[in-house]
Parts: sequence; C-alpha cells; structure tokens
Amino acid sequence: MLRRLATFVLLAALIFAVACTNKKVNNPLANVGSKQPDKVLFDRAMDAMKHNRFDVSRMTLQTLINTYPDSEYIARAKLGVADSWYAEGGSASLTQAEIEYKDFITFFPNMPEAAEAQLKIANIHYQEMEKPDRDFTHARRAEDEYRQLILQWPESKLVPDAKQRLMQVQEVIAEREFQVGSFYFKRQSYPAAIARLQTLMDRYPLYSKADEALYTLGQSYESEINLVRSHPGNEAAKARLIQMLTEKSSEAYSRIITRYPVMDRATDAKARLVAMNQPVPKTTKAALALNKAEADSRRESGTLASIMRGFQKHPDVAHSSHVGDPTLVDPQEVSAVGVTQQATKAAIGSGAAAGGTQNANAEVIGTGPPGPDQEAPRSDTPPAANSQGVGVEILNGGSAGSSVTPPAAAPAPPAPADPNELKPTVEAADPNELKPTVAPDSDQAAPPPAQVNEIQSGSADKSTSADAKPGDEPASDADVSSSKPKKKKGLKKVIPF
Repeated sequence: MLRRLATFVLLAALIFAVACTNKKVNNPLANVGSKQPDKVLFDRAMDAMKHNRFDVSRMTLQTLINTYPDSEYIARAKLGVADSWYAEGGSASLTQAEIEYKDFITFFPNMPEAAEAQLKIANIHYQEMEKPDRDFTHARRAEDEYRQLILQWPESKLVPDAKQRLMQVQEVIAEREFQVGSFYFKRQSYPAAIARLQTLMDRYPLYSKADEALYTLGQSYESEINLVRSHPGNEAAKARLIQMLTEKSSEAYSRIITRYPVMDRATDAKARLVAMNQPVPKTTKAALALNKAEADSRRESGTLASIMRGFQKHPDVAHSSHVGDPTLVDPQEVSAVGVTQQATKAAIGSGAAAGGTQNANAEVIGTGPPGPDQEAPRSDTPPAANSQGVGVEILNGGSAGSSVTPPAAAPAPPAPADPNELKPTVEAADPNELKPTVAPDSDQAAPPPAQVNEIQSGSADKSTSADAKPGDEPASDADVSSSKPKKKKGLKKVIPF
C-alpha cells in the first residue's frame, strides 16, 4: 500500500513539473526555439501591420530596435519599418520607405533581403512614373534602380521581374525621346533631330517604334542634303558634305531592313535606298525571327483601357517587348553640336579635319599657305577671291540646319605702308576751306581714307563713307534662314586648306 502511494506521489510530481515548463516557440528566421521579449515585440508589430495599423507597427518595431540592439530580429525589424511605409502608400510614405530601404541595404548588403529592398525602391519610382509627355524624373530613377539590382545581384531570383519592368520603363523613356526628335524634325532643326533620334536608337533598340525613329532619322539626313544642294557654295565642299549625309541616311534605312524587317517602315526604307541609288541589304533569317518574336510579344491595349488611360497618371506600357535583354549601360550621347562639327569636318575635307575644329559656327576660309615673303594672314582680313580657296560655313540653328555658304567677295586690301618711307610735311588743312564735291560716277579718284590718329574736325558721332568696311552689304532673303534671332558673329577664323 505504501509502495503504491509513493508511486502515485512521484507521478503527480512529474506531471506538475512538466506542466510548469515553458513552451518553446519556433523562430522562422533564426531557426531556434526561444520565447524572448524581442520576439514578442516583433510578432505584435507584424500582426499590427497585417491589420493595416502601420503607425502601431512602426512604433513597436522601433521599440524593438532601440531596446534590443543586439537582437536577432534587428534586420527584420528595419525591413519591417520600411515595409510599413511602403504598404501605407502615398507620395510622402513612399519617399520615407525609400529612405528606410536604402538604410537597410547600407547596413545589411549581404542578406538575401537586400535585393528585395532594392526591387521595392525601383518599384516606388515605377509607381510614380508619369506619361512620356510629362515629367520623366521618376522614369529615369526607376531605370537606374532596376539596373542597379540587375548588376549588383545578378544571381537573385528577382532579376527576371526586374528586367521586364526595366524594359517597360525604357519603352516610356524611348517614347519621350522620339516625340522630342519628331518635334525638332517638324521644326526643321535637323541637327537636333538627328542627335535625339540617333541617341534613342543607340540606347533603346527594343523600342516599339524603332522603325519609325530610324525612318525619321534618314529623312532628317535627306533634308540636310536638299538644303546643301539649294545653297550656293563651293562645289567640292558641297560634294563632300553630301556624300557624308548620304552615307548616314543610307545607314539609317539599311538598319530598318536588317534589324526590323517585319515592321511597317521596312518597305519604305527599301524604296528610299533605291531612289538614292544605294545598295539594298538583305535580311537574314535570324534577324527576321528575332524581330517577329519581339513583335508577337507586344500587347495591344483594348478600347476601354485606352479611354481610361487618359484619366490615369501611369503611362501605357503594353507595347513594351517581352523578349530580349534591356540596355544596362548607356552608350555615349550624341549632341547637336557634335553633329554640326562632323558636318564641318566633312565639308572642309580630311586635311583640315585632321587638326580638328573646335567652333562649329566658325567660317573656315581656305586661301592656301602664305608665300615666303608674305606675312601671316590676319583674322580681320577679308578673303581674296581665287580658284583654290573657298569659304565654307556650317550653319547651326534656324531652318537651314547644316549647310554650306560661300563668303562675300571683297576687294583685296591695300598693301601696308612702309614705316621707313620718308613723307613730305603737309600743313594742316583749313577746316573752313571749301572743297569740291566729287560725283560718284566721275573719273576722279576718291579721297584717301582718314588716318586713325588724325585729328578730325566736326562732330565725332557722324559716320562717313571712309568708315565703311568691305562686305558691309544689306542681307538678302537667302541669308535669312530662320525666324529666330541669331547671335552676332565674332572675328572669322582663318584656316588655310
């Protein structure tokens, strides 16, 4: 009886001891069993976020971070603060979320969640992105953030989604660049149009209207050719410039045929090459299959979606390609000044282009090298008309774009006087003496021009015919190429051919 009673007491004590033992909680992050205050705070914050009580969640997580700086939940707590701002939405909240995500990447760059934080930063700017004809700041920022994710975490499982989003962002940016280039083309500012369209095609070859952009680029070069032909000037310089512009135009048309053969402008590009007497390239099967896959991957917005798009802030990205890789590194940008400088070098020939020309608006005058007994030419000396030299001016701006114009012919300047020559002393003329008037058509020689240091009589603000310079003639209608005011030109830069 006593043995049974002892056994019963022992079993009761064992059951009581097991009941008083704390239960272990499985931590999904640390994979260890614990029941600590930091874990309790973290669970409460996650529960508050799940019920959209974002302020309570942030306060709880901040308490965890400040109270337990060495806790194993610090990383998740910092990421949770950023997630609460991200889930709350709104411009101010998303801005604060971006700051928190960047802090998390700074403190924990090697954690797998760092790539997730970078993706959410890019998604913030993707959500704030506007239409192509509006502010493109968020589109540029989204492009940079998606590129950083792909380049910094290439092995992450989030890279495919980042690439697709990046192609959508680049479609919006490319559409904006195409609209700007088309505007310059319609305004006949061909160097600016060429710079925009060439940069567009170098950076975004997956653009849905790539064939239209290339065709407009070729048309810009052809318009430049027509302007050069209509402008009087040296035929040799015009021929060199026309040859360069023809090559550029044919390159744009040929690229449509070789890279985008299934798009609408391929037939028009072939017709233009035939009209310009340029060879028509052949399309490869690989290029045909690639372009067909890109065209099939694009989507068309429905009628209702197109109507509703007018009331929405976010742009339409349905036309973006789902095939291929986006551009991760931007090539060098083409500028309108560079286009004009290239035309200048082509016009003046390879000999002068070897030295390089720094001023795109400079008037380059070729008069041949000076003789052994001749002094160096001066910048204020008007060009002499001869068969060897010609003035080539590349205009930048206005409706003429880049064109060639000859300099105004002027008589040769008088030979400089010998400083050692003895001159007779001449008494000062009486200012009250009457002088005979010489008719313009008489055979009598005109009086010599007044000396610079000679004391003139009468009012100093009256201009005389002696102050007129060679070439000061009224501008003709052909010289006015644009309605925009032009800047005054300085001294002409004289470079011998």
